[in-house]
Amino acid sequence: MDHAAHHTATAHDHAAHEGHHGHTHGVHAAGASWPTAAKATLHCLTGCAIGEILGMVIGTALMWGNVQTMVLAIALAFVFGYSFTLFAVRRAGLDFKAAIKVALAADTVSIAVMELVDNGIIALVPGAMDAHLSDGLFWSSLLGGFAVAFVITTPVNKWMIGRGKGHAVVHAYH
Repeated sequence: MDHAAHHTATAHDHAAHEGHHGHTHGVHAAGASWPTAAKATLHCLTGCAIGEILGMVIGTALMWGNVQTMVLAIALAFVFGYSFTLFAVRRAGLDFKAAIKVALAADTVSIAVMELVDNGIIALVPGAMDAHLSDGLFWSSLLGGFAVAFVITTPVNKWMIGRGKGHAVVHAYH
């Protein structure tokens, strides 16, 4: 296969692409690299953070209860997390149904782990669930939860990518 025709003029990281058109580029044999896993986790975290912050801000501003606010935040984290991948693979030419399948396969485990960790931290930090948008505790527990979630989710993504799962399914469309 002529890979030159596939690549754009931008720099292309072959080590970050596992399973691309049947070629492993060495990733499956040795496992995914930490930078590849961190990049995938950061991509996922970006969508999750946007959705979760938006949900927390909406729920807190509307003075919803903790459960309703957390449900909204988690739902929006999944929506935004999936949408980042969905838009990327749609731009690569996938039809909507196929793009949804890729986004679900690429991001479900990563988003679920991230949401479990960061919401668990928020729930465990004394007073964080009752903090308001103007409270430093609200923002520090939210951002601290994201940081811990990144640290815990990165090895999960490394393991999955090294086995051709998770974000590995997206790389065929870059």
